[in-house]
Amino acid sequence: MKNNHVTTLQIDLNSVGHNLDYFKSKLKNNTKILVVVKAFGYGSDAVEIAKSIQEQVDYFAVAYTHEGVSLRSAGITTPIMVLHPQVENLELLASNNLEPNLYNSFVLSGFLELAKKNNFQKYPIHLKFNTGLNRLGFSENDMDYLHENLSTNNHISIASVFSHLAASEDEKERLFSLGQIECFKNIKNTFQSKFGFTPMCHMCNTSGIINYPEAHFDMVRLGIGLYGFANHPKETAKLKNVISLYTVISQIHEINSGESIGYNRGYKSTKAMKSATIAIGHADGIPRSVGNGKGFVTINEKKAPILGNVCMDMMMVDISKIDCKVGDQVILYDNQETVVYFAKQANTISYEWLTAISQRVRRLIVKS
Repeated sequence: MKNNHVTTLQIDLNSVGHNLDYFKSKLKNNTKILVVVKAFGYGSDAVEIAKSIQEQVDYFAVAYTHEGVSLRSAGITTPIMVLHPQVENLELLASNNLEPNLYNSFVLSGFLELAKKNNFQKYPIHLKFNTGLNRLGFSENDMDYLHENLSTNNHISIASVFSHLAASEDEKERLFSLGQIECFKNIKNTFQSKFGFTPMCHMCNTSGIINYPEAHFDMVRLGIGLYGFANHPKETAKLKNVISLYTVISQIHEINSGESIGYNRGYKSTKAMKSATIAIGHADGIPRSVGNGKGFVTINEKKAPILGNVCMDMMMVDISKIDCKVGDQVILYDNQETVVYFAKQANTISYEWLTAISQRVRRLIVKS
């Protein structure tokens, strides 16, 4: 059934194209670009994002196998890397021509067993190395193990080796990031000496593209930057906003002095005022932590503070000084600055704020 939720997440594909071109302008001509579309395209629409740029990128990446399957089902033919595959999904992964990141001996053994069973020939795989994030990845000390298991195995082909910067956006951690880069260079050299060739190498995320051009290597991975955020105000200002969130006024109340609003009487009025109930709540991705005046919405170009506690499907806002009516549009955000503000008020980051928007919210695609 068609989604008829009045709350709408608008996704501007023209801005996606602009942002991709901006980051491409920072690369050498022969540097490949991988675009990360995991988590529904950072909370937007992975399929529509991928369709709009698949002719302009070299790879896509998702976190889990089913995300890649969704892209393949939609007709995306660009190579797709699965960053966090699980052994139980490897057969599904391979049947959809997805490329696994093999990050430890358990996953590697599982895929090699599948490759042998199905007599794969030079199936592309990727090897992740841990250089300091301490999340996923082999260590340089695992090189002998990798060489023993992979160097003469014709069932697979090592498409790339890569790592991940832990704090590429943080100038205070520059020495640590430079240390990671040197560590990865050593891994690259050790791989070359052991295997006799060097596959495609990549390390930089969005902030790495900006702050560490010396670490672009053969490919970079563009994530949050595609969606309009660069982890620094000056760089974000050069990007275009991709994602906007709108809803409508459902009801207006005249509130008397001494009356309360919302669950647990979260707001108590000290004077006569007007409140509007709007059709969005924490089940749509707006956390309770931005209630009680910490957050606001915009109605007819004026700010309306959130009153009391955010409900599951609704929240109430102060419209005492705003001329508006039931059915009027309400803007949660339509620029990066407001997203960053909301994220700070909720004691989180833009990544979490964007990816928290519920899939029940209707998606509206804008393109030229």
